[in-house]
Amino acid sequence: MTPELAMDFVTDGLRTALLVAAPMLLSGLAVGLVVSIFQSVTQVQEVTLTFIPKILAIMVAAIVFFPWILQIMVSYTSDIFLHFPEYVR
Repeated sequence: MTPELAMDFVTDGLRTALLVAAPMLLSGLAVGLVVSIFQSVTQVQEVTLTFIPKILAIMVAAIVFFPWILQIMVSYTSDIFLHFPEYVR
């Protein structure tokens, strides 16, 4: 395996991991921001108030984006299997 091929392999893996995690992370970030603004406006400083909305938003994002995530993961896996002889050398 050449260094360039190894770097391509790692780059593709990191890009795939980022694409798979992005919908859930961004939805959690958005809901957390909205809840934080709500807490600061109403001066309700309950720590546990952020957990339930974030968990629900992440679950909804996972359900909504599941076909897209599955397509990305299948594409990445098939790419690995197709180029496996190049990785082994």
